[in-house]
Amino acid sequence: MAANALLGVCLHAIGGVAHGSFYVPLRKLRHWRWETGWLVQGSAAWLVAPWLVAIITGTHPLTVLQQSPIGNLMLAYLFGMMWGFGSLTFGLTMRYLGMSLGMAVALGYCAAFGTLIPPLVERKFGVLLTTASGWMLLAGVAVCLIGIGICGYAGIRKEREMTATQKSVAISEFSLAKGFLVATFSGIMSAGFAYGINWGKPIAQLAMDLGAPDIFKNAPVFIVVMAGGFTVNCLWCLLLNWRNRSLRDYVTIKDENGSIPANGGAVMRANYLLAIAAGMIWYTGFFFYGMGTTKMGHYDFSSWSIHLAFVIMFSTLCGILALEWKGVSRKTMQWVFIAILILMLSTVITGFGNAWAAK
Repeated sequence: MAANALLGVCLHAIGGVAHGSFYVPLRKLRHWRWETGWLVQGSAAWLVAPWLVAIITGTHPLTVLQQSPIGNLMLAYLFGMMWGFGSLTFGLTMRYLGMSLGMAVALGYCAAFGTLIPPLVERKFGVLLTTASGWMLLAGVAVCLIGIGICGYAGIRKEREMTATQKSVAISEFSLAKGFLVATFSGIMSAGFAYGINWGKPIAQLAMDLGAPDIFKNAPVFIVVMAGGFTVNCLWCLLLNWRNRSLRDYVTIKDENGSIPANGGAVMRANYLLAIAAGMIWYTGFFFYGMGTTKMGHYDFSSWSIHLAFVIMFSTLCGILALEWKGVSRKTMQWVFIAILILMLSTVITGFGNAWAAK
């Protein structure tokens, strides 16, 4: 299928909206520990949705996985586990920094490592340095990182300007130092998803050979990568459930006093619906990311940077709507909007780089 950078960027934008907003339903859970909600949304996002979508889109996932090279399956799964550690600590990042600042810091590292490591490993990085389109692509990544850095600067200003009470109202467990530490680890490990997709290309090619549409060819790869991520998250959440005695959350609702509220059944149903909705929204993000990647031409690995830039933009807007920045100065908010504009510029530059390379 012919490259179409503009369409690819639009598809990444839709994916960015989904990933930038998926955590919103999880903020509305009641009487559930964090690990309970995270495991329910993860089950929907990383276990059920990949198989469901792969079957619906006609990619023949069972046949593809049976015939795929074992080496590529193992690498995709292992990099999925690496990404799993990142997604696990990504949830903690949201707890300590909130949606806007947390995503900006974590995804900054993720964008840099996820975009640049694949061409380095494939020994294609030198090609970027010898072509105008390659330099434009690198410029887009650099501008993206500048925008992320400005997001971080705005977060530091927020830390200085808001009182402890204001920060706890918007983010109950706000902690800048702990959040940055977790976000750093999360961002680096989360880049494993990009590596998993990169080494899963033979799986995607086999899906196409069996008649799968080009735009959906990554669906079977998602099954393998996300299975690795689910393994890590499931084990950790169950361990927390055991340690915190929250296994009962899956079957009953108890308030802070240990009593079953009168509307416990309704709260339970609402919690499951919200967590499953969060998981489906999350998978929608990577569904459109996978389609966008097929449209980005020769430098398809730049999709990671474009996608994350959109995620940061929309998560920042969600954070503003959730009053995470209430109480900061106008100057700080100006820095937030400057960062969003710079991130938008980075997607335009990277998109032009891909279009130039395609020609």
